[in-house]
Parts: sequence; C-alpha cells; structure tokens
Amino acid sequence: MAKYVKPTLDTKFHIDFAWWKQKGQNLKSYLRSHACPATKNFYDDYHQDQTFEWVSPETGEVFQIDLLWHMIRIHCSQQPDFIDEHTPLTSAIFRTFIANDNVPLTPVEIHERLQKKTPELILKTIGSGNVYKGIRPVITSL
Repeated sequence: MAKYVKPTLDTKFHIDFAWWKQKGQNLKSYLRSHACPATKNFYDDYHQDQTFEWVSPETGEVFQIDLLWHMIRIHCSQQPDFIDEHTPLTSAIFRTFIANDNVPLTPVEIHERLQKKTPELILKTIGSGNVYKGIRPVITSL
C-alpha cells in the first residue's frame, strides 16, 4: 500500500498516462484541444489512427502514444502562442509537459519554463489531492 506524501517544491511531476486509462478519459481528444490549427488539419486529414511507443524516462514503462502527441511536441510547442499570457495556468502546465516530452519537472522547474505565477502557486495547483488531467507526482520505488 502506497503512503501519501505531501508534495513539496522539490517533488517531480509528470503526466501520468495510466491515469487517463484508469479514469476512462480520452487523451487523444484532450491533446487535440492543445494542437495548433495546422497540426489539427494535418492530423485529421491523414494520421488519425497512428501511434508510436513512448518510454517513460523515469520508470522504463512503455506507452502507446498517438502521433498527435509527437506533432504537438515538435511543431505546436514551437509556436509563439502555444503558451502565452492568456493560457490558463493548468493548461500552461500541461503544455509544458508536452513540450518537455513529459520529462518530470518540479514546480520550480515548471515556473522557470513558464515565467508565470510562483512555484508555490504551481505546487498548490498540481500538488493538491485533486489530479488535473493526469498531472501527478512521480512515484518512485523504494
């Protein structure tokens, strides 16, 4: 049984893809909402059902990821309006993980990338008991 430990500014977070499956949520649909118009059109016209394998750098687990993830990461995340002053904090954090290929980050590291809000507010947002869009602390084995 896992013991709950309150996250701190040093706790690493990531998008937990297993959470999406456990909750019966549609990750592909949610990812599409973060795609730029050019990627949406290209993806919708040609590549809707393509996937690739993604390996978690922390756990070594292999996940099937829709090609859309990759397209958003390499193209949309490079657009100037991917994360701007109008992007809500929770969406900006999710997009930061996409742009960073879901490499785990602490609230301080997220703040450094976003230059938005304080690390303490970021921690309060993603470190509470509620899980927002699969953003969770990285669970490490002892």
